[in-house]
Amino acid sequence: MFYSIFRTSFLHGRQAMACPQSFNLSMIKKSTTLRFFSKTSNQNSFTVSYLMNKCGFTPEFASFASKYVHFETPERPDSLFAFLENHGFSKTQILNLIKRRPRLLIYDTEKTLLPKLEFFYSIGFSRPELTKILTSYPAVLICSLKKQIIPSFNLLRNLFQSDDKAIKTIKRYGAIFVYEFERNLIPNMNVLRGIGVPESNILMLLNHQPRPLLYDQVRLKEIVEEVKRMGFDSSTKKFIDVVIALSSMSKSTLEKKFDVYRRWGWSDQEIHEAFRRYPMCMAVSEDKIMAVMDFLVNKMGYSSTLVAKQSSILRQSLEKRIVPRALFARELLSQGLVTDFKLSVLFHTSEKVFVDRFVNKAPDLLKLYKENLNASEKKRS
Repeated sequence: MFYSIFRTSFLHGRQAMACPQSFNLSMIKKSTTLRFFSKTSNQNSFTVSYLMNKCGFTPEFASFASKYVHFETPERPDSLFAFLENHGFSKTQILNLIKRRPRLLIYDTEKTLLPKLEFFYSIGFSRPELTKILTSYPAVLICSLKKQIIPSFNLLRNLFQSDDKAIKTIKRYGAIFVYEFERNLIPNMNVLRGIGVPESNILMLLNHQPRPLLYDQVRLKEIVEEVKRMGFDSSTKKFIDVVIALSSMSKSTLEKKFDVYRRWGWSDQEIHEAFRRYPMCMAVSEDKIMAVMDFLVNKMGYSSTLVAKQSSILRQSLEKRIVPRALFARELLSQGLVTDFKLSVLFHTSEKVFVDRFVNKAPDLLKLYKENLNASEKKRS
Protein backbone atom coordinates (compact mmCIF):
# COMPACT_ATOMS: atom_id res chain seq x y z
CA MET A 1 0.00 0.00 0.00
CA PHE A 2 1.02 3.55 -0.67
CA TYR A 3 1.20 4.61 2.95
CA SER A 4 3.28 1.62 3.96
CA ILE A 5 5.64 2.47 1.11
CA PHE A 6 5.93 5.99 2.41
CA ARG A 7 6.86 4.62 5.79
CA THR A 8 9.95 2.97 4.31
CA SER A 9 12.96 4.35 6.12
CA PHE A 10 15.16 6.80 4.27
CA LEU A 11 18.83 7.09 4.98
CA HIS A 12 19.59 10.73 5.48
CA GLY A 13 23.25 10.98 4.70
CA ARG A 14 25.16 14.09 5.62
CA GLN A 15 25.73 16.56 2.82
CA ALA A 16 29.35 16.65 1.71
CA MET A 17 30.54 20.18 2.08
CA ALA A 18 33.74 21.50 0.58
CA CYS A 19 33.78 24.60 2.76
CA PRO A 20 33.83 25.07 6.54
CA GLN A 21 30.55 24.75 8.36
CA SER A 22 28.97 27.77 10.03
CA PHE A 23 29.04 28.42 13.73
CA ASN A 24 26.08 26.66 15.26
CA LEU A 25 24.49 28.29 18.28
CA SER A 26 23.53 24.84 19.55
CA MET A 27 27.23 24.14 19.95
CA ILE A 28 27.31 26.79 22.64
CA LYS A 29 24.53 25.15 24.59
CA LYS A 30 26.16 21.75 24.33
CA SER A 31 29.62 22.92 25.31
CA THR A 32 30.54 21.96 28.84
CA THR A 33 33.74 23.99 28.82
CA LEU A 34 32.38 27.33 27.67
CA ARG A 35 32.40 30.04 30.27
CA PHE A 36 31.88 33.72 29.85
CA PHE A 37 34.59 36.27 30.44
CA SER A 38 36.04 34.44 33.41
CA LYS A 39 37.52 31.97 30.95
CA THR A 40 38.39 34.54 28.29
CA SER A 41 42.06 35.41 28.22
CA ASN A 42 43.23 39.01 28.33
CA GLN A 43 44.65 38.44 24.87
CA ASN A 44 41.12 37.95 23.46
CA SER A 45 39.42 40.71 25.42
CA PHE A 46 39.59 43.20 22.54
CA THR A 47 38.12 40.65 20.14
CA VAL A 48 35.26 39.87 22.51
CA SER A 49 34.57 43.55 23.10
CA TYR A 50 34.54 44.27 19.35
CA LEU A 51 32.23 41.34 18.61
CA MET A 52 29.79 42.55 21.25
CA ASN A 53 29.87 46.28 20.60
CA LYS A 54 30.32 46.40 16.82
CA CYS A 55 28.72 43.12 15.73
CA GLY A 56 25.98 42.72 18.33
CA PHE A 57 27.14 39.32 19.59
CA THR A 58 25.94 38.12 22.96
CA PRO A 59 28.67 37.76 25.60
CA GLU A 60 28.40 33.98 25.30
CA PHE A 61 28.73 33.88 21.54
CA ALA A 62 31.45 36.55 21.47
CA SER A 63 33.49 34.50 23.93
CA PHE A 64 32.92 31.36 21.89
CA ALA A 65 33.77 33.01 18.54
CA SER A 66 36.93 34.59 19.95
CA LYS A 67 38.43 31.12 20.17
CA TYR A 68 38.41 30.98 16.39
CA VAL A 69 38.77 34.66 15.46
CA HIS A 70 41.38 36.91 16.99
CA PHE A 71 42.47 40.48 16.31
CA GLU A 72 44.06 43.12 18.55
CA THR A 73 43.17 46.23 16.52
CA PRO A 74 40.00 47.25 14.66
CA GLU A 75 41.66 47.93 11.29
CA ARG A 76 40.99 44.61 9.59
CA PRO A 77 37.43 43.99 10.87
CA ASP A 78 36.55 47.63 10.16
CA SER A 79 37.85 47.19 6.63
CA LEU A 80 35.40 44.32 6.14
CA PHE A 81 32.46 46.52 7.11
CA ALA A 82 33.64 49.25 4.72
CA PHE A 83 34.28 46.76 1.92
CA LEU A 84 30.85 45.15 2.14
CA GLU A 85 29.09 48.51 2.41
CA ASN A 86 30.87 49.64 -0.77
CA HIS A 87 29.52 46.57 -2.53
CA GLY A 88 25.92 47.20 -1.61
CA PHE A 89 25.46 45.17 1.56
CA SER A 90 23.18 46.72 4.18
CA LYS A 91 24.24 46.88 7.82
CA THR A 92 21.78 44.11 8.66
CA GLN A 93 23.17 41.90 5.91
CA ILE A 94 26.74 42.54 7.06
CA LEU A 95 25.95 41.63 10.65
CA ASN A 96 24.16 38.47 9.53
CA LEU A 97 27.17 37.51 7.43
CA ILE A 98 29.56 38.02 10.33
CA LYS A 99 27.39 36.12 12.81
CA ARG A 100 27.32 33.15 10.46
CA ARG A 101 30.94 33.45 9.36
CA PRO A 102 32.99 35.35 12.00
CA ARG A 103 36.20 34.37 10.22
CA LEU A 104 35.42 36.97 7.57
CA LEU A 105 36.54 39.60 10.09
CA ILE A 106 40.17 38.59 9.69
CA TYR A 107 40.16 38.23 5.90
CA ASP A 108 42.19 40.49 3.63
CA THR A 109 39.25 41.92 1.68
CA GLU A 110 41.27 43.02 -1.34
CA LYS A 111 43.11 39.74 -1.78
CA THR A 112 40.48 37.25 -0.67
CA LEU A 113 37.00 38.69 -1.14
CA LEU A 114 37.29 41.21 -3.96
CA PRO A 115 38.36 38.67 -6.63
CA LYS A 116 35.32 36.52 -5.78
CA LEU A 117 32.89 39.41 -6.09
CA GLU A 118 34.53 40.56 -9.31
CA PHE A 119 34.15 37.07 -10.76
CA PHE A 120 30.43 37.01 -9.99
CA TYR A 121 30.01 40.47 -11.50
CA SER A 122 31.89 39.33 -14.60
CA ILE A 123 29.51 36.43 -15.28
CA GLY A 124 26.43 38.61 -15.00
CA PHE A 125 25.36 39.02 -11.38
CA SER A 126 24.11 42.41 -10.28
CA ARG A 127 25.04 43.79 -6.86
CA PRO A 128 21.53 43.24 -5.39
CA GLU A 129 21.47 39.65 -6.70
CA LEU A 130 24.91 38.92 -5.30
CA THR A 131 24.26 40.46 -1.89
CA LYS A 132 21.10 38.36 -1.61
CA ILE A 133 22.90 35.13 -2.49
CA LEU A 134 25.91 35.74 -0.27
CA THR A 135 23.78 36.82 2.68
CA SER A 136 21.78 33.59 2.35
CA TYR A 137 24.83 31.40 1.73
CA PRO A 138 27.89 33.10 3.32
CA ALA A 139 29.91 29.88 3.03
CA VAL A 140 30.45 30.81 -0.63
CA LEU A 141 32.77 33.59 0.54
CA ILE A 142 34.90 31.02 2.36
CA CYS A 143 35.30 28.83 -0.73
CA SER A 144 38.37 28.98 -2.92
CA LEU A 145 37.81 30.99 -6.09
CA LYS A 146 40.27 29.02 -8.23
CA LYS A 147 39.71 25.57 -6.79
CA GLN A 148 35.97 25.65 -6.14
CA ILE A 149 33.93 28.55 -7.48
CA ILE A 150 35.33 28.90 -11.01
CA PRO A 151 35.54 25.12 -11.73
CA SER A 152 31.99 24.64 -10.43
CA PHE A 153 30.64 27.41 -12.65
CA ASN A 154 32.50 26.05 -15.67
CA LEU A 155 31.08 22.59 -15.06
CA LEU A 156 27.53 23.95 -14.81
CA ARG A 157 28.02 25.97 -17.96
CA ASN A 158 29.30 22.92 -19.83
CA LEU A 159 26.46 20.72 -18.63
CA PHE A 160 23.80 23.21 -19.71
CA GLN A 161 25.73 24.48 -22.72
CA SER A 162 24.45 27.84 -21.55
CA ASP A 163 25.78 30.60 -19.31
CA ASP A 164 22.24 31.81 -18.68
CA LYS A 165 20.97 28.47 -17.33
CA ALA A 166 24.07 28.08 -15.17
CA ILE A 167 23.50 31.51 -13.66
CA LYS A 168 19.80 30.80 -13.07
CA THR A 169 20.73 27.60 -11.24
CA ILE A 170 23.09 29.54 -8.98
CA LYS A 171 20.43 32.17 -8.29
CA ARG A 172 17.98 29.46 -7.26
CA TYR A 173 20.47 27.75 -4.95
CA GLY A 174 23.62 29.74 -4.25
CA ALA A 175 24.95 27.09 -1.87
CA ILE A 176 25.69 24.91 -4.89
CA PHE A 177 29.28 26.19 -4.77
CA VAL A 178 30.03 24.63 -1.40
CA TYR A 179 29.52 21.09 -2.69
CA GLU A 180 32.13 18.86 -4.27
CA PHE A 181 30.73 18.16 -7.73
CA GLU A 182 33.00 15.19 -8.36
CA ARG A 183 31.88 13.59 -5.12
CA ASN A 184 28.16 14.35 -5.31
CA LEU A 185 26.75 15.96 -8.42
CA ILE A 186 28.35 13.84 -11.14
CA PRO A 187 27.81 10.45 -9.39
CA ASN A 188 24.18 11.35 -8.63
CA MET A 189 23.55 12.35 -12.22
CA ASN A 190 24.95 8.97 -13.21
CA VAL A 191 22.56 7.25 -10.78
CA LEU A 192 19.62 8.83 -12.60
CA ARG A 193 21.08 8.06 -16.02
CA GLY A 194 21.49 4.44 -14.94
CA ILE A 195 17.78 3.98 -14.27
CA GLY A 196 16.67 5.55 -17.53
CA VAL A 197 16.02 9.18 -16.57
CA PRO A 198 16.43 11.25 -19.77
CA GLU A 199 19.29 13.75 -19.83
CA SER A 200 16.82 16.58 -20.41
CA ASN A 201 14.99 15.70 -17.19
CA ILE A 202 18.23 15.46 -15.22
CA LEU A 203 19.26 18.91 -16.42
CA MET A 204 15.79 20.23 -15.65
CA LEU A 205 16.21 18.95 -12.08
CA LEU A 206 19.65 20.53 -11.84
CA ASN A 207 18.34 23.83 -13.17
CA HIS A 208 15.23 24.10 -11.02
CA GLN A 209 15.82 21.99 -7.88
CA PRO A 210 19.51 21.03 -7.66
CA ARG A 211 19.53 19.93 -4.03
CA PRO A 212 18.62 16.24 -4.60
CA LEU A 213 21.62 15.97 -6.94
CA LEU A 214 23.93 17.32 -4.24
CA TYR A 215 22.94 14.86 -1.53
CA ASP A 216 24.99 11.89 -0.48
CA GLN A 217 24.59 9.12 -3.07
CA VAL A 218 23.18 6.73 -0.50
CA ARG A 219 20.25 9.01 0.18
CA LEU A 220 19.47 9.70 -3.47
CA LYS A 221 19.60 5.98 -4.27
CA GLU A 222 17.16 5.27 -1.42
CA ILE A 223 14.77 7.92 -2.71
CA VAL A 224 15.04 6.73 -6.31
CA GLU A 225 14.36 3.12 -5.32
CA GLU A 226 11.35 4.27 -3.31
CA VAL A 227 9.95 6.19 -6.27
CA LYS A 228 10.45 3.17 -8.54
CA ARG A 229 8.60 0.94 -6.06
CA MET A 230 5.70 3.38 -6.17
CA GLY A 231 5.38 2.59 -9.86
CA PHE A 232 6.47 5.88 -11.39
CA ASP A 233 8.09 5.67 -14.83
CA SER A 234 11.68 6.95 -14.70
CA SER A 235 11.39 8.34 -18.23
CA THR A 236 8.67 10.83 -17.25
CA LYS A 237 8.87 14.29 -15.72
CA LYS A 238 6.60 13.17 -12.90
CA PHE A 239 9.34 10.79 -11.73
CA ILE A 240 11.53 13.84 -11.13
CA ASP A 241 8.67 15.62 -9.35
CA VAL A 242 8.35 12.72 -6.92
CA VAL A 243 12.10 12.67 -6.29
CA ILE A 244 11.96 16.40 -5.50
CA ALA A 245 8.97 15.98 -3.20
CA LEU A 246 10.43 13.10 -1.19
CA SER A 247 13.89 14.63 -0.96
CA SER A 248 12.50 17.83 0.52
CA MET A 249 11.50 16.27 3.82
CA SER A 250 12.34 13.66 6.40
CA LYS A 251 10.29 10.54 7.06
CA SER A 252 8.78 12.05 10.21
CA THR A 253 7.78 15.22 8.34
CA LEU A 254 6.15 13.14 5.62
CA GLU A 255 4.14 11.26 8.22
CA LYS A 256 3.00 14.57 9.72
CA LYS A 257 1.75 15.65 6.29
CA PHE A 258 -0.30 12.46 6.13
CA ASP A 259 -1.80 13.24 9.52
CA VAL A 260 -2.70 16.78 8.45
CA TYR A 261 -4.51 15.55 5.35
CA ARG A 262 -6.30 12.90 7.39
CA ARG A 263 -7.42 15.63 9.77
CA TRP A 264 -9.33 17.12 6.84
CA GLY A 265 -11.05 13.84 6.12
CA TRP A 266 -8.83 12.51 3.37
CA SER A 267 -8.59 8.73 3.30
CA ASP A 268 -5.25 7.05 2.66
CA GLN A 269 -6.52 6.19 -0.81
CA GLU A 270 -7.35 9.85 -1.49
CA ILE A 271 -3.91 10.89 -0.25
CA HIS A 272 -2.37 8.26 -2.51
CA GLU A 273 -4.30 9.49 -5.54
CA ALA A 274 -3.61 13.16 -4.74
CA PHE A 275 0.10 12.43 -4.56
CA ARG A 276 0.11 10.53 -7.84
CA ARG A 277 -1.71 13.37 -9.59
CA TYR A 278 0.44 16.09 -8.09
CA PRO A 279 3.48 14.90 -6.09
CA MET A 280 4.39 18.39 -4.87
CA CYS A 281 1.30 18.48 -2.65
CA MET A 282 3.54 16.68 -0.14
CA ALA A 283 6.11 19.48 -0.31
CA VAL A 284 3.61 22.04 1.01
CA SER A 285 4.21 23.01 4.64
CA GLU A 286 1.81 21.82 7.31
CA ASP A 287 0.82 25.41 8.12
CA LYS A 288 0.09 26.12 4.45
CA ILE A 289 -2.04 22.97 4.13
CA MET A 290 -4.05 23.95 7.20
CA ALA A 291 -4.54 27.53 6.02
CA VAL A 292 -5.65 26.61 2.50
CA MET A 293 -7.97 23.83 3.65
CA ASP A 294 -9.47 26.02 6.37
CA PHE A 295 -10.26 28.77 3.87
CA LEU A 296 -11.63 26.53 1.12
CA VAL A 297 -13.58 24.13 3.33
CA ASN A 298 -14.68 26.19 6.34
CA LYS A 299 -14.99 29.65 4.80
CA MET A 300 -15.88 28.91 1.18
CA GLY A 301 -17.80 25.67 1.65
CA TYR A 302 -15.91 23.45 -0.77
CA SER A 303 -15.82 19.78 0.10
CA SER A 304 -12.54 18.37 1.33
CA THR A 305 -12.82 15.53 -1.17
CA LEU A 306 -13.11 18.00 -4.04
CA VAL A 307 -9.91 19.69 -2.96
CA ALA A 308 -8.21 16.28 -2.74
CA LYS A 309 -8.98 15.77 -6.41
CA GLN A 310 -7.34 19.11 -7.21
CA SER A 311 -4.35 18.83 -4.89
CA SER A 312 -2.22 21.16 -7.02
CA ILE A 313 -4.29 24.04 -5.59
CA LEU A 314 -2.32 23.67 -2.37
CA ARG A 315 0.79 25.05 -4.07
CA GLN A 316 -0.96 28.24 -5.17
CA SER A 317 -0.49 31.45 -3.18
CA LEU A 318 -3.24 31.76 -0.59
CA GLU A 319 -3.04 35.56 -0.46
CA LYS A 320 -2.36 36.38 -4.10
CA ARG A 321 -4.60 33.88 -5.82
CA ILE A 322 -6.82 31.61 -3.75
CA VAL A 323 -8.49 34.17 -1.46
CA PRO A 324 -9.20 36.98 -3.98
CA ARG A 325 -10.40 34.63 -6.71
CA ALA A 326 -12.57 32.55 -4.40
CA LEU A 327 -14.27 35.64 -2.96
CA PHE A 328 -14.80 37.04 -6.45
CA ALA A 329 -16.25 33.74 -7.68
CA ARG A 330 -18.64 33.61 -4.73
CA GLU A 331 -19.96 37.04 -5.68
CA LEU A 332 -20.41 36.01 -9.32
CA LEU A 333 -22.31 32.92 -8.24
CA SER A 334 -24.51 34.84 -5.80
CA GLN A 335 -25.51 37.28 -8.53
CA GLY A 336 -26.23 34.49 -10.98
CA LEU A 337 -23.56 35.71 -13.42
CA VAL A 338 -22.12 32.18 -13.57
CA THR A 339 -23.66 28.86 -12.63
CA ASP A 340 -20.55 26.94 -11.67
CA PHE A 341 -16.81 27.27 -11.23
CA LYS A 342 -14.43 24.34 -11.60
CA LEU A 343 -11.61 24.61 -9.13
CA SER A 344 -9.06 24.05 -11.87
CA VAL A 345 -10.44 26.96 -13.87
CA LEU A 346 -10.75 29.17 -10.82
CA PHE A 347 -7.25 28.70 -9.44
CA HIS A 348 -5.03 27.50 -12.28
CA THR A 349 -5.99 29.97 -14.98
CA SER A 350 -3.33 32.65 -15.55
CA GLU A 351 -4.06 36.09 -14.10
CA LYS A 352 -4.44 37.66 -17.55
CA VAL A 353 -6.86 34.99 -18.77
CA PHE A 354 -8.82 35.06 -15.51
CA VAL A 355 -9.24 38.84 -15.65
CA ASP A 356 -10.17 38.82 -19.35
CA ARG A 357 -12.55 35.88 -19.03
CA PHE A 358 -14.32 36.75 -15.79
CA VAL A 359 -13.39 40.04 -14.17
CA ASN A 360 -13.72 42.27 -17.22
CA LYS A 361 -17.12 40.75 -18.00
CA ALA A 362 -18.40 41.93 -14.64
CA PRO A 363 -17.25 45.57 -14.48
CA ASP A 364 -19.41 46.22 -11.43
CA LEU A 365 -17.30 43.67 -9.55
CA LEU A 366 -13.92 44.79 -10.85
CA LYS A 367 -13.48 47.06 -7.82
CA LEU A 368 -14.33 44.17 -5.49
CA TYR A 369 -11.71 41.95 -7.09
CA LYS A 370 -9.02 44.61 -6.80
CA GLU A 371 -9.97 45.28 -3.18
CA ASN A 372 -9.69 41.58 -2.38
CA LEU A 373 -6.27 41.47 -4.03
CA ASN A 374 -5.06 44.50 -2.10
CA ALA A 375 -6.45 43.26 1.19
CA SER A 376 -4.77 39.88 0.77
CA GLU A 377 -1.48 41.50 -0.19
CA LYS A 378 -1.54 43.75 2.90
CA LYS A 379 -2.32 40.78 5.12
CA ARG A 380 0.59 38.83 3.62
CA SER A 381 2.96 41.76 4.14
